[in-house]
Amino acid sequence: MSQKQLSEMNPQTWLQEHGDVLYRFALSRCKDPDVASDLVQDTLLSAWKSHASFAGESTVSTWLIGILKHKWIDHLRKTIRQREQVQEAEGDPTAWFDHNNGAWKDKPNAWGDDPASLCQNQQFLGTLQTCVDNLPAQQALVFDMRELRGLDADEVCKVCDISATNLHVILHRARLRLRACLDTNWFGK
Repeated sequence: MSQKQLSEMNPQTWLQEHGDVLYRFALSRCKDPDVASDLVQDTLLSAWKSHASFAGESTVSTWLIGILKHKWIDHLRKTIRQREQVQEAEGDPTAWFDHNNGAWKDKPNAWGDDPASLCQNQQFLGTLQTCVDNLPAQQALVFDMRELRGLDADEVCKVCDISATNLHVILHRARLRLRACLDTNWFGK
């Protein structure tokens, strides 16, 4: 490592000499000024913590941009995980229950119709199929195979490459969604 590079091992110097380049780089990736600023700050903090490992085989600017790239990737991963959790929570049928006492938040309507007669009613079967079609893909497939086609659980698990426990969870969630859909589109009429 050169004497100049050793003297540049200072976050204040890094910010003055490379801050604009780092910020423009981060902003070009995320388009959010606050996130770009946070990424630059995280980059400088990480660089300071690991500056002893800087071998001097590249310029300080290249080294800092390399760290920034990793910070950007970490940010993307975190954002995707959070988005997936929010989407999963929004579609989670257990959100229909009060977590304090386990009771329904909005109690479903009573189904007074005879199930056997409903299975003969073509309009009901059409509504049921529409509700099944609106399920998430895996839930629709598992529900169709197990409940509508009558395949046994082991066969469904083998075809879908899922465990028996996962099968039961998927079916439970599918049934809850179908109950809500049928409440709205058939029984709530």
